[in-house]
Formats: sequence, structure tokens, C-alpha cells
Amino acid sequence: MFDAISIPFGSKMLFNTVKLKPGVAMEDVELALGEMCNTVKNTYGGDKGGFIAGQVFKFSGFASSEGSLAVPKGTDEHIVIVTYWRSFEEHERSHADTVFKAKFDALAQMCTDTQELGYELLWQGVPEEH
Repeated sequence: MFDAISIPFGSKMLFNTVKLKPGVAMEDVELALGEMCNTVKNTYGGDKGGFIAGQVFKFSGFASSEGSLAVPKGTDEHIVIVTYWRSFEEHERSHADTVFKAKFDALAQMCTDTQELGYELLWQGVPEEH
């Protein structure tokens, strides 16, 4: 569950920003989020649907002035769900499935907005050992 992941070159990454409703804390969404992530992993993993791996992040409040061109703006409470797939088509099939939709709808009840954008992997690397 908390092991390191390995992302094969050529995979597709989906970056989903999930903005929580005012007054909704991370603790409030943990169960719905956990059930949704387990459903994706167990139902659509590998040859069953193209899911490779995923990660969930909670916004920490940190905004980098060194990595931003403009002055960083504050942002609402949100989480980010990052998933890796063999293809965008497999991702879309899984998310159109009623099994997934039921789990996603439970999470969506606690959100004001979600936006999921797809990216193609262009580079990856790790430090070289000397």
C-alpha cells in the first residue's frame, strides 16, 4: 500500500485536482478516497484495465517562490490524485464503468470541483550513483 512505485516509460499520467467543499477536511474524505483507490487498483490493475500505479497528495500550503514565475497565490484546500495508465483509452473505459462511478460519486459529494488532465511521459530519471 505504501511501497515505492515504478513507472514504465511511455505510460500516461492523469493529474486530478480535487477541491474540497468548505468545512470538509481530509479526514472526512479518507474513507471515500481509500475505497475509490482500492477499487481502481483491484478492478483495473494491469491486464484487467491498464492501471499501473497511483499516488494521492494533500496540499500542504507550501507555494514555491523559487519555482514560480509570478508571486504564488493562496489556494483552497485540495488533494491531488495522480494515476499512471498504459493508455488514455483504458483510463476512460475504467472511469466510465459503473463500479468506478459509484466510488467516485461518493468522493464528489464532498467536493466543489475536480479536474483531471492527461499527460504523456517525456522524461524520467534518478540520480546517478558515484
